[in-house]
Amino acid sequence: MFSDQDGSAASRRTGETAPVGAREALLGIIEGDAEELVASFYRTFLKHEEAANFLSHSVVQERLSHSLCRWLRAFFRDEPDDTEFAARQKHIGEVHARIKIPIHLVLEGASLVKSGIARRLPASSLTGEEMAAVLILLDERVDLAMRLMSEAYFIGTRQRAQVDEAYRLFSLGQDISMERESQRAALMEWSQSALFGLFGGQGNATLKPISASSFGLWLRHRAGMMFQGAAALDPIEGIMQQIDSVLLPKIADTRTGDASGLPQAVERLQAAIEEINFLLAELFQGAAALENGRDPLTRTLNRRFLPSILSREISLATTSGAAFCVLMIDIDHFKRINDQGGHSAGDLVLRQIADVILDSVRQSDFVFRYGGEEFLVALVETRLEDAVRLAERIRKTFTEQSLRLPDGGELTVTASIGVAAFDGHPDHAYLVNAADKALYRAKEMGRNRVETALPSDHDAPARQDAV
Repeated sequence: MFSDQDGSAASRRTGETAPVGAREALLGIIEGDAEELVASFYRTFLKHEEAANFLSHSVVQERLSHSLCRWLRAFFRDEPDDTEFAARQKHIGEVHARIKIPIHLVLEGASLVKSGIARRLPASSLTGEEMAAVLILLDERVDLAMRLMSEAYFIGTRQRAQVDEAYRLFSLGQDISMERESQRAALMEWSQSALFGLFGGQGNATLKPISASSFGLWLRHRAGMMFQGAAALDPIEGIMQQIDSVLLPKIADTRTGDASGLPQAVERLQAAIEEINFLLAELFQGAAALENGRDPLTRTLNRRFLPSILSREISLATTSGAAFCVLMIDIDHFKRINDQGGHSAGDLVLRQIADVILDSVRQSDFVFRYGGEEFLVALVETRLEDAVRLAERIRKTFTEQSLRLPDGGELTVTASIGVAAFDGHPDHAYLVNAADKALYRAKEMGRNRVETALPSDHDAPARQDAV
């Protein structure tokens, strides 16, 4: 079946030109059975407890099915030393790193595809020598792809780890004393609110869980990154769980039944709060200014931390089932401000714009300067309808609030905002792209409006910068 010009097919290496006959034989198998190979891949991996977490999302399944088919069909058409071939494998490795697919699952998947193709060889009309040549080519080509993917994967993982650590150090480098006092005040505010609900004439009021308080949100979303690995984190979370699951229900029972146990229950609650305060002080102890990670003009977060923070929030949302939304905010016709008043006017206005956004969100949320006059806001534990409501409030604030100019004049601006809710996809880029597409649609529809991402937006490529 192989032509004489193929030479000794079994002895060729992947770095050289692959035997034409072996390549054609493999292409024939793949062209005929690509869909079944992909289906077999899914049947196996959806039963795999660890792999199923990355494949259960419908968009991932649909996209990966098509992508895997295309990858298989292109795999043996391209020469292994072709720039496009290498770039394609490296891109796949970068995506795997971004969504944190363990490398052993990637290698296991490659082995599954390889064995699926090999099992189809006996049904072909190949001779034993030809079959050996095909198997060698199959092994070498898949192994080369895995090497290229793995290199990109480890580079991406190392870079992400560096950025994660930089953000952790940056977080510690904020005004630690102010942050500590702010969170102690938030904890005290919850404690006083709970006690007032008990003894301040609101005996039938529902006690708000501490996990849902401002302090609870900060601990879950900010402290986890700031003090990653700190010994005091787990005990604080454990005490908060005990308050919500044991102490508050106990207090509720004493209010509706025998009230004699109420003083003891309240005493235990106060002791738990004191223990959290002690651990909180321990958490902040020794923190010092380390690395500046804010945009110098707006004091919002640097965009370099976006992957670290969104990846972590997606992981938290996936684990807890909590809602999570992103706003993409762009100031309409901002270029006119620079053109008419110069960059000093643009900078002053931009700082005030950032202040409006920062004042509109909670301490547990994240505000980034995404680029130019564009901001990205990550709203933790926020449902889509609440995110849209906040976006409308921000948009309306811009239309009503006068912003200062260097010459003493004033102006108002308008903003277009795209809103997207986390839908389970493990890659944060899809969530950002969805908000970006919604923003682009808001600008196309006349600006100064809020648009919500459509289901198709979550699977769309990022737009070019809007005009």
